[in-house]
Amino acid sequence: MPELPEIEIVRRDLEKEVVGRRIKDVEVRTGRNAMKIIKRHGRRKEFQDLLTGAKVESIDRHGKWILLELDNDRVAVIDLGESGILVKTSASDVIVPHTHIVIGFTIGGQLRIVDPKLSGEIFVTTPEDLKGMEEYQGFLIDPLETPLAWQRFSAMLEDRKEAMKRLLADQNFVVGLGDLYSDEILFASGLRYDRPSDELSSQDVRRLYRSLTETLQDAVKARGTSLKDAQFTDLGGVSGQYQSELKVFKREGELCRRCRSSIIKERFDGKDTYFCPQCQS
Repeated sequence: MPELPEIEIVRRDLEKEVVGRRIKDVEVRTGRNAMKIIKRHGRRKEFQDLLTGAKVESIDRHGKWILLELDNDRVAVIDLGESGILVKTSASDVIVPHTHIVIGFTIGGQLRIVDPKLSGEIFVTTPEDLKGMEEYQGFLIDPLETPLAWQRFSAMLEDRKEAMKRLLADQNFVVGLGDLYSDEILFASGLRYDRPSDELSSQDVRRLYRSLTETLQDAVKARGTSLKDAQFTDLGGVSGQYQSELKVFKREGELCRRCRSSIIKERFDGKDTYFCPQCQS
């Protein structure tokens, strides 16, 4: 967490709140921890100078990277990692623990990056250099960005010949699903986590792709998923609501909402996997 729906929610919030704002100042909080967030820059001042005075012209997203396109021919790239959140605040609001970057605007308060695990980062680069980065080319499918013909999707599944959960959770194949959305998508499509990807029927593939897109779109509409151990909040600090819609994830022992069988948890690839033994085959 956060995964693709949560990143898309933050992107949309930023589009409403910071586009057209000019950056007045940038604070990299003291200590070595803050420097990990800007690890691609050698010095605080280098990072600060690239942002200070620039205006945010637009907000984009590439996979799980949030892109702030600036009027100085630069782009600020924000990767929230496993635990990062962005918060839009006023300058007078108390700075909470684990706040590592504070970006102040001439009008409109501040944007703060909070990251307890220091798993994310922010860096400033040119659009050309960004597109040349290996990480930029690191995935095949973004379900919220580029629609695929189901025939193309079917061919990609057949080529990989992997267990479905392993394939869906692979960030190099589909970006931003993680364990949570992989389990929910597989339930919605009626497929077991260990079903080989090259043994799906045409009907299976169509159902899977529909479940993939619809599950993520529903999660965005519900403003993301906020769990006890993964407290996602949007730009205004409000938690998501999709956790109340979860059908299998972290519902071990509870009744399936479709067939009333008990939800099962098993270990797969070293992680917990949740599924319904009756509804998924």
